[in-house]
Amino acid sequence: MKNLFSNLRGDLFGGITAGIVALPLALAFGVSSGLGPSAGLYGAIFISFFAALFGGTPTQISGPTAPMTAVSMVVIAGIIAANDGSVAQALPTILIVFLLAGLIQIVLGLTGIGMYIKYIPYPVVSGFMTAIGIIILITQILPAIGYYPKEDTQFVNQFIPEAQEVILKNILKEEVGEDVLNLQDFVGTVDRANEIDEASKLKEAGTLAKKEASGVIGTLKVLPRALQNIKWLEFLLALATIVIIYGFKRITTVIPSTLVGLLVVSGVAYAFDLNYIPIEEIPSSFPLPNLEIFTQFDFNSISPYLVAALALALLGSIDSLLTSVIADNMTKTKHKPNKELIGQGIGNSIAAIFGGIPGAGATIRTVVNINAGGKTKLSGMIASIILLIVMLSLAPVASQIPAAVLAGILITVGIGVMDYKGLKAIPNMPKDIKFGPIRLSSEVIIMLVVLVLSSVWDLVYAVGVGLVIASLMFMKKMGDLTAKRSDVKTLAEEESWDDEMGFPENLRDQVFIKHLKGPLFFGSTTEFQALSDQIPNDADAVIIRLGRAPYMDQSGLYAMEEVLYELIKNKITVLFVNLQKQPRYMMERIDIIPDLIPEEHIFNSFDECLKWIMQNVKDKV
Repeated sequence: MKNLFSNLRGDLFGGITAGIVALPLALAFGVSSGLGPSAGLYGAIFISFFAALFGGTPTQISGPTAPMTAVSMVVIAGIIAANDGSVAQALPTILIVFLLAGLIQIVLGLTGIGMYIKYIPYPVVSGFMTAIGIIILITQILPAIGYYPKEDTQFVNQFIPEAQEVILKNILKEEVGEDVLNLQDFVGTVDRANEIDEASKLKEAGTLAKKEASGVIGTLKVLPRALQNIKWLEFLLALATIVIIYGFKRITTVIPSTLVGLLVVSGVAYAFDLNYIPIEEIPSSFPLPNLEIFTQFDFNSISPYLVAALALALLGSIDSLLTSVIADNMTKTKHKPNKELIGQGIGNSIAAIFGGIPGAGATIRTVVNINAGGKTKLSGMIASIILLIVMLSLAPVASQIPAAVLAGILITVGIGVMDYKGLKAIPNMPKDIKFGPIRLSSEVIIMLVVLVLSSVWDLVYAVGVGLVIASLMFMKKMGDLTAKRSDVKTLAEEESWDDEMGFPENLRDQVFIKHLKGPLFFGSTTEFQALSDQIPNDADAVIIRLGRAPYMDQSGLYAMEEVLYELIKNKITVLFVNLQKQPRYMMERIDIIPDLIPEEHIFNSFDECLKWIMQNVKDKV
């Protein structure tokens, strides 16, 4: 506790500044997620406090971030759609998914698995971040021009026939659940169907209309209609917010331009009593835990979203650890990655219980905190308390913020989160993949695949596809490189290694050497398996030099076994030189040593092997 208050003044300023910066973003991310501004505030409050308290990066400020909100938005929309468009009905399932994501992060930290997150290829991260920017940018166009599909009567009316079908299906599902099988009950079902009122149809049609216009594809589909129904006041409010955010940065960066945009535009709209669309009402009381997520827990309803929970956990971990590295560079300190994941997991878990959206370490807020003097965990805790005070004391005022202002803020976030460094590098990346006459860059292919799939399909699966493609391409490159460097030639045909220079001239056509210059793994086994075909049947011996082959996987092991069987069947003696520890262990497990390669055929140096050759291989000339 002594260290916690060692920098009280600096942490106080850092925490207050970071909390102020976090306020408009928390509200905007909450609205964007689909759960409302209060969910963004709850997430910012609880994640910031507990991630700081239990985390491993003292200066890190955590809360809802653009990547986490983009994924959460997809998860939330899917669960709401599966619950007939009812947010209240879907909320327990949504929060359980968020809770599981937090618990997974804790497990990652406790088991030390978090250290492997750094191996995710840059093109995957680049494509994902750019896609998130595109998703946020495009999906905020509709609220920025004041178009809400559920309020467009003509658009909603198009879905009334489909809405009636959905309601009928729900009635049938309900009846089947009640084991209704006889004719009398079936007649009752028909009566219930005939009694469906217009209000129910319109409500369901509104849900379908909102679903149709959701996401990047949905937004682009309804955009022509939205532009015909543009509300110019909302557009001007959003535009003014964007102009102020970018313009004020040119004046000073001491005061957060996002906050200035929020206060100025909202203040003008409220002061002049403009007829704008406000955000949802923000509760002014301390948030209470949603115990329904425990009392209504149903594994069958959660199981389809386990992959989404894992994706949120991994994304939150990557986001947080990248910010931790930035904080280290600024403060010349060293964060504790596993402890940081535990702290983030605890923060996300508690936020979920109280109805908050998940988050991660936030780069901008962390940088602001450090620049303002924050050095210890206290700064993150103070940022959380500032947000709580604002919510408890200013909730009625904050509820009057125009929705278009938050849309404007999110548009600037979407523009800022894109990976321009990766996009600029596209023309300069090496073209290492050939498709017929066309040569392309594997890095660019991966980035574009992730970008496109994330934007128009699914963020979670897009990253999975990107990782698979990146892994396959990496393995191909390593296999090609290993095959290129690993050769099999007679000593007469190749340039000898230094210790091979004294090999007897009369035996150079009878003894072959295989140089392995890299790991023998499933990406390089094809070339190695060709060894037995490359050796003449009248050869006396093959020396396999393994000093530069530190690793062998199971595919490599069985490839080695197959080659040895073929060579020994042809009565060719195989000799190992400089066999490394891990490959030896693998070969001993399946008795390649000593059944195929006895101990006396394993040498620590080429000189020892040469002595054996001199004694046992006779000149055939």
